[in-house]
Amino acid sequence: MTNAFRIHQTGGPEVLTWEQVEVPAPAAGEAIVRHHAVGLNFIDIYHRTGLYPLPLPSGIGLEGAGVVEAIGEGVTEVSVGDRVAYAGGPVGAYAEVRNIPAHRLLRLPEGIGFNTAAAMMLQGLTAAYLLRKTCRVQPGDAVLIHAAAGGVGLIACQWAKALGATVIGTVGSAAKGELAKAHGCDHVVNYSTEDFTRRVREITGGEGVSVVYDGVGKDTFMGSLDSLRPLGMMVSYGNASGPVPPLDLLLLSQKGSLFVTRPTLMHYTARRADLEALGGELFAVVASGKVRIEVNQTYPLADAGQAHRDLEARKTTGSTILLP
Repeated sequence: MTNAFRIHQTGGPEVLTWEQVEVPAPAAGEAIVRHHAVGLNFIDIYHRTGLYPLPLPSGIGLEGAGVVEAIGEGVTEVSVGDRVAYAGGPVGAYAEVRNIPAHRLLRLPEGIGFNTAAAMMLQGLTAAYLLRKTCRVQPGDAVLIHAAAGGVGLIACQWAKALGATVIGTVGSAAKGELAKAHGCDHVVNYSTEDFTRRVREITGGEGVSVVYDGVGKDTFMGSLDSLRPLGMMVSYGNASGPVPPLDLLLLSQKGSLFVTRPTLMHYTARRADLEALGGELFAVVASGKVRIEVNQTYPLADAGQAHRDLEARKTTGSTILLP
């Protein structure tokens, strides 16, 4: 038996229940991982509230790092004793020990510890596909990154800067603005006191940015469209403020023949080869020192409910991990 969080109904943090569960022997293609650290992400809140529905009852959590304790028949991707990390599902990371398909696991390089890995896998792989696949950032591009002091934001800002972009980041407070500046932002806009669309136009000499990376959703979507140059790309990858309302496609032509996409990490890493390639890019940019992973909050795994409350209240910066 092991301890794990389960949800039997959707709702607030109170629906997270800490239970004893049985971990069976790994089936063919599976590995048992004992977690040393678990990542906290906004998608966990979407699952808990039902915005992204899960079949209930269900585990929760999409990211963790630990050691392989056993493998099932046919597993070749990892071996017993390997230090590994994963992100993107299946759900169930809020657990001391779990079974997981072995093809979702990546071996950790020696220089990356469990806490760093759990803090960076989902957010770092998200930044990787956004910057290197969805809209490949080139030197000289002007980019707008919302929630620049958040987990994905801090990684994406550093990485975009290393790629030679001019990085504009939005934040909700002066303190978060300083944090974003220290992590690659050339220009920081406090959206609680400034009109970010107007400031983007000023910063870019009226042209607008090549791409907007928007994990906020409803509150920023239209302003993001208005921040783009003609033929620019709007990448809506999250809904922290709520889902984006239906869009009249004619607006895209009226605002400059814009492109809009709503990508997910799961699709960009569905094939093992793509997962390994993006993971390799992430491990390399972190190992080079060009991207620093900030673990700014830690909670005991059993206190995941409080971690959810703090994340929803925008009290966190950078990455948060849960420690079994």
